[in-house]
Formats: sequence, structure tokens, C-alpha cells
Amino acid sequence: MNRSPFQWTWPVPALLVWAVCWLAFVAVRLTGGEVMSALLVAVLLGVLGSLWGTTRMRRILMAVGFPLSWWGLAGSGGGGVLMGLPAWIWLLPLGLALLLYPPGTWRDAPLFPTPDGALDGLGDAVQLPLAGHILDAGCGLGDGLLALERAFPEVHLHGLERSWPLRLACALRARRASIRQGDMWAHDWSSYDLVYVFQRPESMARAWAKAQAELKRGAWLASLEFPVPDVVPTLTWTCADGRRVWLYQHVSDQTPDVPASMT
Repeated sequence: MNRSPFQWTWPVPALLVWAVCWLAFVAVRLTGGEVMSALLVAVLLGVLGSLWGTTRMRRILMAVGFPLSWWGLAGSGGGGVLMGLPAWIWLLPLGLALLLYPPGTWRDAPLFPTPDGALDGLGDAVQLPLAGHILDAGCGLGDGLLALERAFPEVHLHGLERSWPLRLACALRARRASIRQGDMWAHDWSSYDLVYVFQRPESMARAWAKAQAELKRGAWLASLEFPVPDVVPTLTWTCADGRRVWLYQHVSDQTPDVPASMT
């Protein structure tokens, strides 16, 4: 089955919309149109294209990408704020973005830091072995590990991050945890008593399938904010700021019928 271009992995939809905007701008100019007319056509196309964005932030990025790039290249009175700089200057932010957000992570969540203190008290709801092991899958800058350390001060903490700059930053911040660079989807979860994720809604079905396939009996999958679709949680935890942690215990092949809720 062919997929719509706007169902392709992010940021492909944004790149397509920006390319269409630039093609429209060039086409209007080549046919004798004024700069303002070309700009209006291209910006309108960008706004229309942004409607296919799946989140507010993505729609904003898709809409503003063309005018920002035009302003950098040809705006500010026709000179462009980047005029006089070498063309390869554009590779610097692109290279930094690829280091922080490698292509293999584009299907996953961007950098979503766990709020400070969001998991305080979670250890009272989820009983783990004193020498247990927790994995923060996609640990980013380490905010989740720091929150888990406060919630579970006795357990061993592990972080996994695909981006090596983020992995280094995380190791500097979460010094009690063991941090590794790697792919959370390729890494084996079977040795952990709890796997913590702060993903996006589209990733949760995949995370649950991996948890069912690899977690040992009695281990937990914990997700901040986003539940597994069509699966009843074992229990939910309400954070101090109103966010929810959705908790799924792998006890058998059957999903619990009735959830418990704790505050």
C-alpha cells in the first residue's frame, strides 16, 4: 500500500513542503512576477502544507520554514542576513541537528525532558527489588534519570541514548547511572525491572510490543503522559503537576481488565 507523503517519517513532510514553496517562488519570479507576489504564493503554500502536520509544533515548523530561509538568503532589503557568508554555513546547523537527532531516531520522540520532580513518590506505588535495575530508554539529557533516582534511590539506573552528544551530556548530569549509547529498539530489555519511556503517542504500541516480547515476568513499562493505545494499564500515577504515568506490568500474556489509579 502506498503511503501519503505526509505519513512519511518526520522531517520528510517538512522538507517536501519547503521544497514546494521554493519551487513556487522561483517559478513566479521566472515568469515575471514581482518578489512580493512570489513571496505571497510561496508562504500561502507553506501554510496550506502545514495543515498536514500531525502536531502543533510540526505545523509551525512547516509554515515558517520557507519565510525564514528566504529571509536568511535574500531578505533584509534584498541582501539577506547571511549574504557574505560562505554557502557551507548552512551545513553547520544541519550537522548539529543530525548529531543531536540522528536519522534513526526520527520515528521516536524529539528531546522531551522529564519535568523536575515529576516522578516523586512513584516508588511508593511501584515496588521494585532493592537491587533492581531501571532503564530510561532514550534518556536524552538525563532529566528522566534524575527523576527516577529520586523516586527509586536504591535501584541501579541505566540510560540508553542514540545521540552521542546527548549521551555525553547525560553522563555528566546523571553520574549515578550507567549510560550507554545505542538504539532503544535494538537493546534487550529482559534484564530490567522497569523500563521508563517519554515517547510520542505513535511510538507506544511499538514500545508495548517490545515490552511483551522481552520484559521478564513482573517487570514494568512506565510511560510519562502517553498510554499504550487500546491496552488497559495495570495502574496510573498522577504527578504533582497533573501529568500521568501509565504503568503496565508484564505478568502474563493477558492484559489486566480493570486498572488501578493512584495519586
